Amino acid sequence: MPVPPEPRVVVIGGGFAGLAAADRLAAAGAGPAGAAAPRVVLLDPAPALGGVVQTVRRDGWLVERAADNVLASRPEAIALFERLGLAAEIVPVRPEARRALVFHGGRPLPVPTGFRLLAPGDAAGIRATALLSDAGKARLLAERDVPARRDTDDESLESFAVRRLGREAFDRLVQPLVAGIWTADPSRLSMDAACPEFVAMEREHGSLSVAEERRLAGLSADHRGTGARYGQFVTLGGGLGSVVDRAVGRLAAAGVTLVPERAGSVTPRPEGGYRVALAGPAGGCIDADGVVVALPAPAAASVLGSVDAALATDLAAIEHADSVVVALGYRRDRVAHPLDAAGMVVPRVEGRAALAVSFASSKFAGRAPEGHVLLRVFFGGALDPERARLDDAEIVHLARRELAVLLGAEGEPALVEVARWPGAMPQYHLGHRDRVARIGRRIAAWRGLALAGAAYDGVGIPQVIGSGLKAAEEVLTALVRHAADAGGASPRG
Repeated sequence: MPVPPEPRVVVIGGGFAGLAAADRLAAAGAGPAGAAAPRVVLLDPAPALGGVVQTVRRDGWLVERAADNVLASRPEAIALFERLGLAAEIVPVRPEARRALVFHGGRPLPVPTGFRLLAPGDAAGIRATALLSDAGKARLLAERDVPARRDTDDESLESFAVRRLGREAFDRLVQPLVAGIWTADPSRLSMDAACPEFVAMEREHGSLSVAEERRLAGLSADHRGTGARYGQFVTLGGGLGSVVDRAVGRLAAAGVTLVPERAGSVTPRPEGGYRVALAGPAGGCIDADGVVVALPAPAAASVLGSVDAALATDLAAIEHADSVVVALGYRRDRVAHPLDAAGMVVPRVEGRAALAVSFASSKFAGRAPEGHVLLRVFFGGALDPERARLDDAEIVHLARRELAVLLGAEGEPALVEVARWPGAMPQYHLGHRDRVARIGRRIAAWRGLALAGAAYDGVGIPQVIGSGLKAAEEVLTALVRHAADAGGASPRG
């Protein structure tokens, strides 16, 4: 069956991966030779697009309900901002907030100078920290003498960190910093999948300390910071929700059909292409030449179960954790701590309920009215699923109690916003890379079918955007191949 003059592509999932894929597909007239610009339909199970990126603007407050910044050293997010005409709104983390704190022994303490997630890059900073005992410092400073691991089997983050840095450094530094990114169980988190950079540092340099010292020597002082690379994190003045607003307008102007609350399921058509059955009481279906599935892996498994059972099994095996973000706004004089950092992580060994607290109004201007501060408290994750299931009144009470202990916050908050994210955090467990490779081989067998999202090769916004762009290119390439050898009767190829 010849390819029609205007092939149709359905994108299922309207988060950043799906929006990026739809944007690239809609611009396909300038794509590979022989590819007609497809008609694009974007479906999403939610009533509004954007996935976990949601910005609330109310009475002088600007609250990000999930992610609130992106890493500018990766190109994908910045390039999307520029395509959407948002480059002028890009703002970095304020210089005075470019450090992280760790709650220890009843008080917030700074992450040691030069320490980045797993890598100690400044011996003087380690010696000066109050986060570690003398024995813990000595063990961490001896990291450069720990022999590099010779085998290449996947290793858990906890095993890697304890082996190289010692148990105390893991408990007081690494575990809370990791929880603030992946909300994962570090004894199951795959180093190969979650932290390949640090695996490579050990293999290439024999020591994380040596590798990090060399990396820092090549950076400007502005990009060193303490803890994470805060000089390289940026957001938009109007919040990351501006990306969703602008992208939706751009897609509508390009003729993309936007269909909320109708995610659908996919089956292959004997004559080629796919049939997407629409969810919801109205039913209906769409015949498509290509499909991008940009949903969390368990949802993608459900959508693709009729296409490839083995593929669906591997997708369903990628676990996802729940999380809750409670944003509380206070009058500035109601919070004792100076809030002179980007935020604070809380080690599990401290026995607290909160995973972390983001000092939102310290990081970026325009997040709170004059004389007020905005704090975001994170709960849940793989190791504490029960707290994510507390009702709103209980979780707000818990957040207020935590902030009273962690930061000296008191009194009634001026703003309360609860954001629940059930099954939103993919867990890169041991063996994740192998599973993703199998998924890649299975999906490649189906012409015009592609996957995108945070479940595969990175949870950061730039990686998620990149996955959507890659999926769109795969579908466009398949359309070109289909045009070249038109007449094939099966979508497998």
